[in-house]
Amino acid sequence: MAEITRIYSQWGQAPEPLWREMLGSRLRELRTERGETLSGTAERAGISPQYLSEIERGRKEPSSEMIAALAGALDTTLADLTFAVTEYLRRLSSTGTGTGAFTRAAGTQAVGTGHAAHTPPVALAMAA
Repeated sequence: MAEITRIYSQWGQAPEPLWREMLGSRLRELRTERGETLSGTAERAGISPQYLSEIERGRKEPSSEMIAALAGALDTTLADLTFAVTEYLRRLSSTGTGTGAFTRAAGTQAVGTGHAAHTPPVALAMAA
């Protein structure tokens, strides 16, 4: 089974962050701003705390229904949540950095990448 590890926009540039990573960061920030635990938010969204943790860390790609449930559990709208993530990704794209951190104005926390500049445009890893 093959797993795409990162897609690079140009040689020598760091990869763009993945949607799921930025979404997870935004969800975590919303939760912590409210002073809530993983368990409390997960219970209201109808998922396990472990699954919410994986979403927040960008390890799982939640369905649109799950994203809507999490938005509701955090007293925001699906539109506001996706807009915040999209705007941050748009800003990254316009600066050409491909990496960075959400600022407080953009609405979420840091997400690093740490890939070497000599990596080819598309990197694939094979899993046994």
